[in-house]
Amino acid sequence: FMTTGLSSWFHNYENTLIFIGFMLMILTMIQWWRDIIRESTFQGFHTSKVYNGLRWGMMLFIISEVCFFFAFFWAYFHSSLAPNMDIGSCWPPIYIFPLNPFQIPLLNTAILLASGVSVTWAHHSLMNNNLNSAIQSMCITILLGFYFTILQMMEYMETSFSISDSIYGSTFFVATGFHGLHVIIGSTFLLMCLMRIMM
Repeated sequence: FMTTGLSSWFHNYENTLIFIGFMLMILTMIQWWRDIIRESTFQGFHTSKVYNGLRWGMMLFIISEVCFFFAFFWAYFHSSLAPNMDIGSCWPPIYIFPLNPFQIPLLNTAILLASGVSVTWAHHSLMNNNLNSAIQSMCITILLGFYFTILQMMEYMETSFSISDSIYGSTFFVATGFHGLHVIIGSTFLLMCLMRIMM
């Protein structure tokens, strides 16, 4: 539903399919989180089979994400290091005015690094059974994630080009858009973790 609905939405058709897909995804996430919380918190620890499945699932997820973003970087470097004649044999293409990397992109990088520090602080606080410190650091991490998302939205509104403006716009918006989507999903998962800490 999600892929077909997203494609229909991009081509200005009805957005019912993407809505159904989004609702099914939300329902699946809620049911999955409920099962994980029920198994690990209220019924004791996970079985060794479930624990190994979670470990392998996380490893395979990380490997797939590395491959996913490697493809985006490959597209960017392939297009920027050897620009073809269709875009004027220069990078960035003619009439594309890129963002200043020392403004919002630099701030977003600093925010992501700070959120990495705060989530590590939360992890160590949990390992030392310091719940107050874990709650504080998890709240900071979630706020930084949402702040990153707001800045990303402001960055998109500031750009003078769109996703349909040559290979530059395509690689920029696809790579940064999927990265922003990962931050939103990660912030949502951390919000669930915060709720579990506060139980």
